[in-house]
Formats: sequence, structure tokens, C-alpha cells
Amino acid sequence: MDTLYRPLGLDLGRRKPRRRGRSAIPALAGTLCFALLVGGSLAVSLTQPRFRDVDVFATHPAPPEPLAVAAANPPPASPPAAGPAVTAAPLQPLGRTSAGADDAAVAAADPDAPTIVYPPGAEGGYGKALSMRDPGSLRQAASEAAEPDAALLEHGAEGLLPIRAADGRRPFDVYSIAPASDLGTRVAIVVGGLGISQTGTMKAVRELDPAVTLAFAPAGNSLERWMREARHAGHELLLQLPMEPVGYPNVSPGEHTLTAGDAAAGRFDDLRWALGRLTNYVGVANYMGARLTGDEPAMRALAAELSRRGLLYLDDGTSARSLAKSAAREAGGVYAGADVVLDTTQDPAEIRKRLDTLERAARAKGQAIGVASAFDMSVAAIAAWMSEAEARGIKVVPVSALADDPEAQ
Repeated sequence: MDTLYRPLGLDLGRRKPRRRGRSAIPALAGTLCFALLVGGSLAVSLTQPRFRDVDVFATHPAPPEPLAVAAANPPPASPPAAGPAVTAAPLQPLGRTSAGADDAAVAAADPDAPTIVYPPGAEGGYGKALSMRDPGSLRQAASEAAEPDAALLEHGAEGLLPIRAADGRRPFDVYSIAPASDLGTRVAIVVGGLGISQTGTMKAVRELDPAVTLAFAPAGNSLERWMREARHAGHELLLQLPMEPVGYPNVSPGEHTLTAGDAAAGRFDDLRWALGRLTNYVGVANYMGARLTGDEPAMRALAAELSRRGLLYLDDGTSARSLAKSAAREAGGVYAGADVVLDTTQDPAEIRKRLDTLERAARAKGQAIGVASAFDMSVAAIAAWMSEAEARGIKVVPVSALADDPEAQ
């Protein structure tokens, strides 16, 4: 009976104590092995050139300011088994690098390093800064659109001429207008002849949608005033360049015509006169010029000069013999070519048919460019067509958005 009243568990034997010493030894040995492995890895990395000599680029908060990278990869005097060393100059924001900073970057590079040439066709040096940037970040702010960028101006006897900035920026980059949308079928419309008629110029600037590109004639009047009003309204600008036509001088675009002979010989006095009449434009468009655009030496020389200055060339599409596209490509310049001339006659019905042709061309290719003159009837027809075309999925964009830019590749 005693077993019935005995508390549960009191008859159990004593538990044997655990033997801790033997189980702690493997854990301690594992810790020592791990420490030796990490220490050995660090020692190896510090003694190998490929790890010891690498400079790690620090990240910079880039947007919206573009960055310039100066880098060189010199071969070692005696190639080690671990691989060649790499040296690099620090990142620097574009627009703030002085000549001294550029010289220091070049001096830090090895003379045997590869040559980076920028812009295309220009002489470069080893370790030369190579720009890496989003073209959209270079555009002027809307509040500054009517003010020329001093870094993009060259002072000459003919006035203020467009030129690439020392940091590589181009008038094409800075004065371009961002399209409202890159989606859908895109059309660019260029209306030229502005500045000749004050009434017609006012009508085009104030009644056309800002997406329409405006082209000014260098022989026009009050160009500075109209440039400012057009830029404040949101328009992208071109300058029309009088160029030698077939039958010149009996057929002439006016004074200061750039002839094929002068262009081929590099005599650009008339070109500089035209360029100096206006500022804040992304490029030039031919005014007449079938004789010059069909002359290979002349067109190659002109394309090279425009590329050097960072300007777009728009071919109005009136000459089937034009060599402008191939010349611009060879020079590394920006090129655009018109698909349809919209107002060969001042007939509203005919202009509307041409605009419909432009729309069909854009749907077939994804984009198309039309050109017109600043006649009242042309301006009214374009404005009416644009109000309807958007509902059909047509996006009118500045001409720069449809240009072929080799530097943006």
C-alpha cells in the first residue's frame, strides 16, 4: 500500500551530470579555423597587385547634373600573374572642370594609354575627358530659354556665332525643346520665312502650337525681338541659310548666299554672317541651295563646319540630288530630312491634302517631317490640322526629336 501514497518521481535515480569539457573542444577548434581562413584571405588580397592597386570609384549623386569621367588603362611594365593594374581619375561634374583639372587628369594618365577623341574628328590626348550624360539634362530651363548661353558663343566680326562649349555641349543640346510625349506616331512641322513679314511672323509665333519649329530668315528684321518671343512661347528655332541654287546668280536666295565654290574652299564668310544674325537656335535649314547640296566637296566642307559648331542640318527635301545626309553622317553631324513640302501652292484644300500625306508617311515610318512657309493660309491650315490630328494619335514634336544624332548613340 505504501507505493500508492508515494509522491510521483521520488523513486527515480539521480541523473548523471553532463561532461562539458569534451563537447567544447570542437567548437573552439572551428572558431580558430575560421579566423585563420579570414586572416589568410586578407593577407593574400593585400599582397596581390590586382587587388592592392585598384581605385574604387565613389558614387556621386548625378541627376540632374551630368558627369565627366577621365580614365586610362595603362599596361604594366612587367605583367604580373595576377593581372594588370588599373588607375582612374576621380569623377567630376561637367561644366566645373577647369583647364587645370583637365591637365591634371591627363598628367595622371600613362602616356601609353589609349586616345579618346571627342568630338569626332578633333585632335585628342590620352586620358581626355569623355562625357557621359543624358542629353535632356543639358537643355535650358524654360525661364532662360530666350537667353543665349555664353559658353556656346564665339565672338567674331560677324557677331555672336554658335560654337561647342569647352565641356562638349552643343547648341543642339542646349536649345532643343523636349517633346511633350515620345509615344505614338510623331510628326515634326517646320515653318520658315520668319522675320521677313512682321505680321506673318507675329501670327506664326502666337498662333502656332509650341511644338511647331520656327525657322528665321537671316535677312529678316527685328530677329532678336522675335527670337525672344518665340522662345518664351516654347518654340524650337532654326536659322535658314541662303545657299547657291541651280542657275545662280540669275536665280538667287539673296545677299550673302553661300556658294558651292566658297564652301568647298572653306571660305565661310557668308555662312558666318548668317549665323551671327540670331542666337538660341538648334541648327540651320537650307534656303534654296540645290547647286551646293549636290556638290560633294562643298557639302562635305559645310557639314564638317556645322558639326564643329554643334548644329543640326535640316534638308528641306526639295532636291533629289542632295548629298546632305551622307555628308552629315561622314562629318559626325546631326541631320534631319523633310518628307513633305506642305504649301507648294496657297490653296487651303491642297495644304490639307499635303498634311494628310504627311500623316500617312508618319504612320508608315513611325515619324515624318513637313516644312512650310509662314503664309497666313499655311499657318491657319497647320493650326487647324493639329487640333484634329492629336485626337487621331499624332504627336507633333520639335524637329530635334526626329533628328539623327550620332553623338546620342
